[in-house]
Amino acid sequence: MRYADGGVLTAAGRVKREAVRFEAAEMFGQGVRPPGVARRLRVSRKSAYAWHAVWRDGDRSALVSEGPGGFPCQLNDARAARLQAELEAAPAAHGWREDQRWNLARVAELIHRLFGHRYTPRGVSHLLHRLGWSPQVPAHRVVGRNEQAVELWRIEPFRVR
Repeated sequence: MRYADGGVLTAAGRVKREAVRFEAAEMFGQGVRPPGVARRLRVSRKSAYAWHAVWRDGDRSALVSEGPGGFPCQLNDARAARLQAELEAAPAAHGWREDQRWNLARVAELIHRLFGHRYTPRGVSHLLHRLGWSPQVPAHRVVGRNEQAVELWRIEPFRVR
């Protein structure tokens, strides 16, 4: 993807891109054709032609940014804080006893149980990153691990027994 953050422009990036579209509108008003606009502004011809069509059907105001794409987050700050607390309580506190790991499907189910909102796995991933969670490969401990034997090995790893 061309833009930072997985293809999404930041607010500053949207303002900058809007300024480029306005500059293109000025050029269209002076009779510059879309290929010339694309070359001068260093944008794709496809973008220049699309902007030209919008400008021709409307005017400069038709090129105003529509804001960020996608759906707004369904959880406000208070609900996000509650979700954070529930995630820290571990999966067993919510009925998943067989495996003590969170995964995207479980978190999506938890969000639905708590708040009645449906999230896609990708949406859950974005939300978890916003809350400071990151994907990890879990470490497994052997159920029948002998801690005394492990400690002896750490003290004298090469001693033959």
